[in-house]
Amino acid sequence: MLDLKNPISQQLAMEAFFFGYQAFTAKADEMLERRGLSRVHQRIVFFIARYPSLSVKELLALLGVSKQALNMPLRQLMEMHLVDSVASETDKRKRLLALTAEGQRFEQALRREQVKLLERVFAEAGEEAVNGWLAVNQGLGKA
Repeated sequence: MLDLKNPISQQLAMEAFFFGYQAFTAKADEMLERRGLSRVHQRIVFFIARYPSLSVKELLALLGVSKQALNMPLRQLMEMHLVDSVASETDKRKRLLALTAEGQRFEQALRREQVKLLERVFAEAGEEAVNGWLAVNQGLGKA
């Protein structure tokens, strides 16, 4: 176990996290940049793919951003025909989000690259390390 009271251990843990995240996002960042998009766009399509018929309000809560911060990137995705917004059948004021066929292909391509990397490093690290990694990341997500 790392001694996080030790500054060298603190730096080691933070550096590992930084470079791991950098490697995880590198290929997706290239793919996004080619379309003039950024990580916020990836997060939007990721959660819409994960939760079909997600409402705008639910997406705001998942991303932890304001309506104002979501407005422009979501509008860009709709203008690029990657995301559709339809009125809910039960409440016409509620907007539900879905990926278009092109949006699904784009999200899958982004995810495929990241999954390839995870598969490789998970195989190298082993099941116990992967379970620890999942526990750490889930803990960070709840912090």
